[in-house]
Amino acid sequence: MTRSWRPVAGLFAASLVALTGTRVSSIAIPWFVLVTTGSVTQTGLVAFCEMAPYVLVKALSGPVVDRVGPRRMSWQADAVSAAAATMIPILHVSGSLSFPLLLVLVAVIGGVRGPGDLAKEIMVPEAAERGRIPLERAAGLAGVAERLASTVGPAVAGVLVALTGPMIGLVVNAVCFALGSVIVATVLPKDMGHRPAETGPKSGYWRSFGEGFAFLKNERLMLTITVMVGITNLLDAAFASLLLPVWAKESGGGPAAIGLASSAMGIAAVAGALIAAVVAHRLPRRLVFFLGFLVIGAPRFLILAVDVPLWAVITVFAIGGFGGGFLNPIIGAIYFERIPKAMLGRVNSLSDAVAWAGIPLGGLLAGAAVAATGLVPVLVFCGAAYFLTTTLTGLRPEWREMGSRPVVEPDRAGQEQRTP
Repeated sequence: MTRSWRPVAGLFAASLVALTGTRVSSIAIPWFVLVTTGSVTQTGLVAFCEMAPYVLVKALSGPVVDRVGPRRMSWQADAVSAAAATMIPILHVSGSLSFPLLLVLVAVIGGVRGPGDLAKEIMVPEAAERGRIPLERAAGLAGVAERLASTVGPAVAGVLVALTGPMIGLVVNAVCFALGSVIVATVLPKDMGHRPAETGPKSGYWRSFGEGFAFLKNERLMLTITVMVGITNLLDAAFASLLLPVWAKESGGGPAAIGLASSAMGIAAVAGALIAAVVAHRLPRRLVFFLGFLVIGAPRFLILAVDVPLWAVITVFAIGGFGGGFLNPIIGAIYFERIPKAMLGRVNSLSDAVAWAGIPLGGLLAGAAVAATGLVPVLVFCGAAYFLTTTLTGLRPEWREMGSRPVVEPDRAGQEQRTP
């Protein structure tokens, strides 16, 4: 196979624009609900109605993505997301956007985003193979796309919301999804991202689903990482969708403060991810993994719980972002090394579903907790929970496997087998 950077560049660009749109809407929609209703509970409900379908559909779509191919799934899902996102500002301008209808449209966007994101994720190993680059580097570049989106998205959202109102952010979101769909359909090589060739009897949906479940259950390291990330994702969702907006409102910083702090974290995370893309395959995975979680976790929550200047908040966010930039390249490389290519969709969909299962509840639980006890106690509790989760799980024995790189070899029946 001739070396080509087109798959890596195309996948990077498609992920970047789609994720940027998502980051814009993640600020624009909660802020719209918060300022128009004044209800933290309704703000948390919006986050729940987007992320619950995301997790559920993503969990169930793995066999379908494996069957139809990730390329086709990616551009079609982004096209549907663009259409649903476009309806929100149109209905708002016409005066027809009720709160229940907003929840429905947000649920549609979340539901189709699940398989769309999954499809892009599982094309990373093929892009690495075509570009002849280390898997950690390809996963690192995917992490750079995510971190850039987390930088550009909040910055754009903060400016747009402050100057024009939150609905313009939804227009940007729709445009980004549409552009991502076009990039996947036209820029990626035509022979990339097709379903794996059948090597045996065709499996039904539930049999394929069960195969993915059995594989994940027997991979102790992957399962432990997935569960740990699931807990931290719940706390991160509570932080991003509710605790940070409420802090911005109560402190008087407004959406501009959200944009500045989030962008500082994003810029530092891009720097960390870029360094990881270059050198991650040479670094001690376990040490870097836990140090990254140590700096990106509890400090963000605790700094908002005390009365400090905005520059101090931005500094803590930036340090955390730099450490966090190393995490996804490591996690992605571990998963891609261990999962057979023909099972990437179903295994990744299940691991992502477990890792994201708490996200729909993050804003909902945080909203109820803040309403009952106030912002500061919830911030302190979440910071302590983050620290304990990311340190105590490191004592488990399966973490010793993190440095190993299983080799995937074909067996006599043509199926992929892993050897240590």
